[in-house]
Amino acid sequence: MKTLNLTSALFIVLIALGVACKKENAGDDRNNTVNSAKEFTAKFGAQKQSKEINASALPQTITFLDGTKVTFPVGSLTKGGVAVTGNVTVEVYEVLKRSAVIFTGANTNHSSGAPLVSDGFIFIDVKANGLSVDQNLAVPIKIAIPAKRDGATQLWVGVDQGGEKPLVAAAANQMAWAAPRNANGVGMKEVSASQSAFTFDFGNLGWVNCDTFYANSSPKTTVRVEVLNNPGTMASFHAYSGETFVYYCAKGANVVAQLYTPDGANKVKSYDNSMPIGSQGRMLSFSIKDGKFYYAVQDITISANQNLTMTLTETTEATIQAAISSLDNY
Repeated sequence: MKTLNLTSALFIVLIALGVACKKENAGDDRNNTVNSAKEFTAKFGAQKQSKEINASALPQTITFLDGTKVTFPVGSLTKGGVAVTGNVTVEVYEVLKRSAVIFTGANTNHSSGAPLVSDGFIFIDVKANGLSVDQNLAVPIKIAIPAKRDGATQLWVGVDQGGEKPLVAAAANQMAWAAPRNANGVGMKEVSASQSAFTFDFGNLGWVNCDTFYANSSPKTTVRVEVLNNPGTMASFHAYSGETFVYYCAKGANVVAQLYTPDGANKVKSYDNSMPIGSQGRMLSFSIKDGKFYYAVQDITISANQNLTMTLTETTEATIQAAISSLDNY
């Protein structure tokens, strides 16, 4: 009989510990790379693009990765009402696909609750010495967002759920869209696609949107969803708080309606009388908490006073990514 020496014994112990740790951390086996919904939206949602321009040498045009162009005319940038000079940093997020909307933890909800069909939206901030310049622009900027269709779109700004304040990332804030301010001739208006872009003047920085109302004339109803096996709480915009999202995506129309209004424990509802009866689409819920991933998906036809139950089951990061990405062609 052979006797194990001390080195061999230690080697066996280390192997055993490695196997135990691997079993305990199943997320690594599944190639999960984030631990929370907030990390998920930060990693897979729209990414910040930063470019530097000289505010003393305007006009200047910047082109971003997905094709958005922003032109800053002379006199457009102020801080506290005083013209900005010298180098500034332009920060932009592009959200031009349905999957990007969901990965970002955003939506296409009008502040009235009516679903919007997205033609794409962006976020613009300009910083001088690390601080944002005035959001209300002294002179409107010109924006060109790539158009994937002919016809006209409408312009919106991102606001909180109440439609009263510019949207900021905060624990309870939810995204919605409202008409932009009417200043310097820049207000709510339609813009027609030309040369494969929606090009327009805009008087605000922040969230800028090209959307139209969902063209469905059917009677409207309220949809309620109960999420069973929910490991967390309902997520706010960009998962600044909470872990669980619920979305309705209309078939054949780029609608990304988020259901976020509380309706009881683990329950949310659409805005009252906002969802068109007879609309076909896909209801998706997903949650990420403590390194674990959960989701449920259900194809539905909206009916009057609809009550849905969705049961989250544990899955992988890759499965949720695939489910969201598949909605681009749905």
